[in-house]
Amino acid sequence: MAFVPQPLLHVAEKLGVPAARVIPYGRDLAKLDQEVVAGRDAKKGKLVLVSAITPTPAGEGKTTTSIGLADALSHLGEKACLALREPSLGPCFGVKGGGTGGGRAQLTPSDRINLHCTGDFHAISSAHNLIAAVIDNHIHFRTDLNLDLRRVMWPRVIDMNDRSLRDIVLGLGGRSQGMPREGGFDITAASELMAILCLADDVGDLRARIDRIVIGYDRKGNPVHAAKLGITGAVLALMREALLPNLAQTLYGTPALVHGGPFANIAHGCNSVIATRTAMSLADWTVTEAGFGFDLGAEKFFDIVARTAGLDVDVVVLVASARALKMHGGVALADLEKPDPAAVERGLPNLHKHLENEELIKGAAVVALNRMASDTDEEIDVVRKACEQRGVTLAVCEHYAHGPEGALDLARAVIERSKRGAPKFRPIYPLEAPITEKIRAVATKIYGADDIVLGRDAERDLRDIEKLGYGHLPICMAKTQSSLSDDPALRGRPKDFKLNVQGLYVNGGAGFIVVLTGEIIRMPGLPKQPRAEHIDLDREGKIVGLV
Repeated sequence: MAFVPQPLLHVAEKLGVPAARVIPYGRDLAKLDQEVVAGRDAKKGKLVLVSAITPTPAGEGKTTTSIGLADALSHLGEKACLALREPSLGPCFGVKGGGTGGGRAQLTPSDRINLHCTGDFHAISSAHNLIAAVIDNHIHFRTDLNLDLRRVMWPRVIDMNDRSLRDIVLGLGGRSQGMPREGGFDITAASELMAILCLADDVGDLRARIDRIVIGYDRKGNPVHAAKLGITGAVLALMREALLPNLAQTLYGTPALVHGGPFANIAHGCNSVIATRTAMSLADWTVTEAGFGFDLGAEKFFDIVARTAGLDVDVVVLVASARALKMHGGVALADLEKPDPAAVERGLPNLHKHLENEELIKGAAVVALNRMASDTDEEIDVVRKACEQRGVTLAVCEHYAHGPEGALDLARAVIERSKRGAPKFRPIYPLEAPITEKIRAVATKIYGADDIVLGRDAERDLRDIEKLGYGHLPICMAKTQSSLSDDPALRGRPKDFKLNVQGLYVNGGAGFIVVLTGEIIRMPGLPKQPRAEHIDLDREGKIVGLV
């Protein structure tokens, strides 16, 4: 079946957005202008948060499920809109591949969205690196900022996996080339400016947050804020259009706002508050997702995004697959095609832990089980019985193969669950708690750790942060996505472990404290055989091998 995209103005019309408020970026992407962007007081439709069990190479299909659910809601006559993150070039050319869904549950144009979209990532990279360049300019001219070269906290960024750039030496080549010092690169998705874009209410809030960025410390140990650089206006100018949400559509014409793209393992992992609020103001159902498993993106959605933005959700969809559960049950990737209900059973503790976490925070879950071609009825029944025992609705989904029709059971389950209502979300920790208690609460309640262990650097960082008065901020845990623990090799539901905290630093503009655990890094590397080897441009000018 060939899919013909609907005219984008027709897609906007489904949301009640007039053509005059649509800013085209070619024929199949657009931005919504400032007059459409919703504030805190806008009408709010229902919000569905899609999360998942701990990811495995077998795949769970969180983005595909989000798209399939929105299409199915539209198919049932509901007014639905997606609010999703933009893909990063790093995963597209690295391990994961594209981030626009798959099969018959995809965003379109998937190639443009995956590669550059409307240029938001490039704008954020440029704005971030402008700050970095001006910092080094102050160092070169020895201005009155009196920055301590050993405590400059603002790296450079690039939207690509490149391990060689993690740690570098700047300013080589003589006196005219700047002051030599150690530095490095993060991936753009980990930039504080990305987090700020995704958490800001509007341009005024964006300006204030940029001013509050801690770029480093002076020789007396006092924080130096970005406002001192005098370039906030220039940073805003570079980000002007990036602040506006991007309009795209699914293969079936369901509107999608695609905006922002922080990773949930090294950042807060949710799309922009602006896009979510705007979707909620325009549609009766907004489907959004939080990155990786519930322990990462969803915890941060509730403890950071929902708390600061005044949002809450009506239904949580927890995505799983029998294949992924088999991997959590000890089956190797190469053996997943073989039927093994016992391995699914052994992997269930991971699903149970994520459901426990959802019940702890919200208590409005529906489980979406992505059925794949090799799954047997016996394997599906193992998951069905487990959900029945917990009193949680299970919807078996086949939207990848069948589009909206394959997710109708999920859509009906979501609608039914929303009718029952749910309590307001419950944060895992109070903001006034000491930082160590916030970390311990997430580690023990969400990850299942026995306790936390602070390294020497983390203890020093903790003292400095509390001394400077940032202890009231929420925490953003940077942890491997491959395990509930900080050890990526531990699948299933790890027990009898302690969470190792290696460092902390302040994202003053974003408004949270980043907590580095295990061996987490903020600049991924490419695998031995990156997906870039399979991407090409065919004779008709079409990009192939990306999704």
